[in-house]
Amino acid sequence: MKILNLGKLPGQQSMLGFHALARLGFEGLVIVSPSVPLVSVGYFQDAEKEVDLDYCNRNGIPVMRREIGGGATYLDGNQIFYQVIWNRENKKFPLKIDKIFEFLSEPPCETYREFGIETSFRSANDIITKDGRKIAGEGGGDIGDSMVFVGGILMDFDYETMSKVLKVPDEKFRDKIYKSMEENLTTMKRELGSIPPRDDIVRVLAEKFEKLLGAFETVTLTPETIDKMVELERWLTSPEFMFRKTPKIPKGVKIKEGVEILYGTYKAKGGLIRTAQEVEKSIIKDIGVSGDFTLYPKKELFALEETLKDTERESSKLKSKIEDFYEETGVQTPGVEPEDITKAIEAGK
Repeated sequence: MKILNLGKLPGQQSMLGFHALARLGFEGLVIVSPSVPLVSVGYFQDAEKEVDLDYCNRNGIPVMRREIGGGATYLDGNQIFYQVIWNRENKKFPLKIDKIFEFLSEPPCETYREFGIETSFRSANDIITKDGRKIAGEGGGDIGDSMVFVGGILMDFDYETMSKVLKVPDEKFRDKIYKSMEENLTTMKRELGSIPPRDDIVRVLAEKFEKLLGAFETVTLTPETIDKMVELERWLTSPEFMFRKTPKIPKGVKIKEGVEILYGTYKAKGGLIRTAQEVEKSIIKDIGVSGDFTLYPKKELFALEETLKDTERESSKLKSKIEDFYEETGVQTPGVEPEDITKAIEAGK
């Protein structure tokens, strides 16, 4: 396998790299930090519901949707991202998504321990300290014939800006988010009192991944990869891709007599699930499912939405249909069960 240490790259380029490399058959580890801040939105999220786009525009913070799951987050140079890419047929990696997360979380856990911070993996996709505070969030999914796993070493974190880029109902709620993040999300600086040299962290992180995955060959970005990054930037930041999960029907709009537009949310272990439903006489005529969960293969989300059409909004019928879908497709959603999706639909009002 290969290692590509990209240092710091301007904003979106720090995330575009793994999208391009996955399409080009790269297998190995990428280590990178953004030199310019950005906001990254998870593949299954509704960008307009999760991110305060007006705030980002006013403050010159670019926003892009990535092609893997997880939640919206603020990225800057105080984070060191590890991005592991491999062909989905590579036998070195577990087949189950939940096992992949646990398997590839060990090197960053060991890295934190090397610097004196005791950490462990917490299902479905977090690294936590011995006090139970989150110190890394991770995500993953499929891109073409490749699998991708990403996470970040938090040297420090801008809690204030993160609370401002998230979409909230009012400023009082924003204060709650800020306080909650301060209480539940920690960093190397908070744990140690200072930040170790970035080069030292990168060196240890690479060593720990090499111990797990085997010897690395050091490589650099090729012109082909750079060209692919430029091509993908246009797509990943386009309105067509950015707002792909935004419901077509705004809340509160009456379609016709007997038709309701219902919006539901439910917090599962593996993430928040949102639903937007067009319902006629208790029958789902159309539905959109979004959130910060992980679903593999990602193309199956559309198939799940299609499966739920013309289904009665009754608990046992919904759950049975979703369970059949899981069985037939083999879809994987770590920390999210058919019952959780059922509850997200039933929560619609």
